[in-house]
Amino acid sequence: MVWDWLPEYAPRFAEGIWLTLQLLGLSIFFGMMLAVPIGLVQVTGPWPLAWAARAFCTVIRGTPLLIQLWLVYYGLGSLFPSIPGIRETMIWSFLRDAFPYAVFAFTLSVAGYEGEIMRGAFKGVPKGELEAARAIGMSPLQVLRRVWLPRALQNVFPTLAGEFILTLKATPLAATITVFEVYGVGSIVRQETYRVYEPLLFVAAIYVFLTLCLVVLFRFLENRRKIPNT
Repeated sequence: MVWDWLPEYAPRFAEGIWLTLQLLGLSIFFGMMLAVPIGLVQVTGPWPLAWAARAFCTVIRGTPLLIQLWLVYYGLGSLFPSIPGIRETMIWSFLRDAFPYAVFAFTLSVAGYEGEIMRGAFKGVPKGELEAARAIGMSPLQVLRRVWLPRALQNVFPTLAGEFILTLKATPLAATITVFEVYGVGSIVRQETYRVYEPLLFVAAIYVFLTLCLVVLFRFLENRRKIPNT
């Protein structure tokens, strides 16, 4: 084992870790913002929205993330440059980078998987708790914000933790569209140093560490949100 290359590439790995965390954090945030209404509408209706939400979840869960990523990148990425005058606008510097397309693709993936999980979570909340909240005069929005959503999240926190870890382990796919996160940096190291095992082992160790951080974070949040049974 030869590790003399590590000091030279350590700054690039630090940048790769930061890019990985950005990709993961943004996709989880925006994905969950979509997953909650996607799960809720499947339980409450109306049926056209419920049907559309189910169809979306089926398509996302039924197709590989790599294909979704390429469709977004090569589809939208080739569409925007054809819009007249867009290259002269301020948003072109944003749209010509691969990172936003990766975030968008991962966001859709998170929304599809977690939307189905949230459907089961909303459905699993006892109706008696919702009826009690309505009985004391809560509005539908208050019932959702104070009772239904917290209870649903509490029920599926361990499942969400596992799904987000899977999303973390899927981030190396972003390297296929030139988003050089941790795995992408490891690939550069392998190409430039002709070392195969050491960069892969180092990248694997980083992902193990990030996974442990996610596990600790979700256990902390789970304990904070725990609601005693009465």
